[in-house]
Amino acid sequence: MKISTEIQAFQGQLGHRFARPELLLRALTHSSISSATRPDNQRLEFLGDRVLGLVMAEALLAADRGASEGQLAPRFNALVRRETCADVARDLGLGDVLKLGRSEMISGGRRKEALLADAMEAVIAAVYLDAGFEAARALVLRLWGERIEAVDADSRDAKTALQEWAQARGQTLPAYVELEREGPDHAPVFTVEVRLASGETATAKAGSKRQAEQSAARALLERMESGNG
Repeated sequence: MKISTEIQAFQGQLGHRFARPELLLRALTHSSISSATRPDNQRLEFLGDRVLGLVMAEALLAADRGASEGQLAPRFNALVRRETCADVARDLGLGDVLKLGRSEMISGGRRKEALLADAMEAVIAAVYLDAGFEAARALVLRLWGERIEAVDADSRDAKTALQEWAQARGQTLPAYVELEREGPDHAPVFTVEVRLASGETATAKAGSKRQAEQSAARALLERMESGNG
């Protein structure tokens, strides 16, 4: 099966050359452009989610043989959540090769977190079906790489941790304020400030208010814990 030069380039980014390139094309096809002869990636996304979960569970158990289930669960969630899958997809430039209908293209589908995350999981499934579990496992471990090593920091709920930090010092709950919203409705960027009762603040930008609040809380907590507040 002949594939376009951009798909060939994406295979290079992915580090896997498909024996059955139709699997990759399906993984990159959104339901907005699917048809009877062009199936979408939803079934592959379902499978890829499970393959990703197994790889991550295995990797976490091997990385910390003494960790309890209670310690492993938040690390696992941090590695397989939608935001992380979408980040990996962005690193690969996956959005540039997504096959989308006109309406999704106009609404900024190539940048939408949900579409990127789903397609990333579908690509994992495509590699699994094309070459087996070991190939999919190697792909995931390579693409997630440093994220696995840094998972302790990423799995920490920064807003909860900052709240606990403040309460332990007799302060009221941290306050979050949306300072600015930029960009079009389909791809907004939020600027959020978090403020402690003692006056310390931090700001952060992200594509969702929740992410911006988490990033701002993490920045302020790291500063306070390092003694630079």
